[in-house]
Amino acid sequence: MDILHLIDRLEELFNASRPIPFTHNVIVDEDRMLDLIDQMRVAIPEEVKKAQQLLAQRDRLLAQAQEEVNRTLALAREKSEKLVEQDSIVQAARSRADQIIAQAQADAEATRREADEYVMETLRRLEEELERDLTQVRNGIQALRSQLPPMPTVPAEESAPAEPPPQA
Repeated sequence: MDILHLIDRLEELFNASRPIPFTHNVIVDEDRMLDLIDQMRVAIPEEVKKAQQLLAQRDRLLAQAQEEVNRTLALAREKSEKLVEQDSIVQAARSRADQIIAQAQADAEATRREADEYVMETLRRLEEELERDLTQVRNGIQALRSQLPPMPTVPAEESAPAEPPPQA
């Protein structure tokens, strides 16, 4: 389930909650709140998987770009070797081969840069969404905590387990 949809449901639950008079507190259906939090815990790993898939896609794009560079370089070498055989155009062949190599390297670098920018932007958006989600979850937890009565403290003597009798 999409994390943004879950956040919308959490907000709807909050908006549907009954206010406590003379306070900024509301009464929230605990079961529904906990259910939404559990669903968020499941959904967040999915968002992380999506980020990992983006990284894998970036790696594939880079590998394809490298293959293209290698093919272009091989073609350039092949062409340059053929041109070397022809004495009258050796200089032109070397110049053209250098241009092909430079263009292939520039194309590969541009592809690599575009892939990096795409992944970086996607990861930035994911980071912003996750930070927003985490803030909303923390606010929900804080709201719940502020509504709960304080837990009674148990003296240390009463809470310590009794020692077992010595064995013979």
